[in-house]
Amino acid sequence: MNETTARAHVVVRGRVQGVFFRDGVYEQARALGVSGWVRNRSDGAVEGVFEGHRPAVERVVDWCRTGPPRAHVEDLDLRWEAAEGLVGFRVS
Repeated sequence: MNETTARAHVVVRGRVQGVFFRDGVYEQARALGVSGWVRNRSDGAVEGVFEGHRPAVERVVDWCRTGPPRAHVEDLDLRWEAAEGLVGFRVS
């Protein structure tokens, strides 16, 4: 990985399940060339990891702050981590 590669780990809380949040994350990541994954958690949150060029990763994180029209984001926890070289994007 080079210095422009970033990895963000997010947990998004609020009304984020059942509102196409994961599908929206997938579309954003795909459009921006970001790798990683997103999943629903049993506590009602959505969790995701995004890797790629830092500006693109930041745009996906910014999208997560509001989500799709039917979502209501109450909180977003963000951790920057060391990139692992993920390839592709998976929705679980």
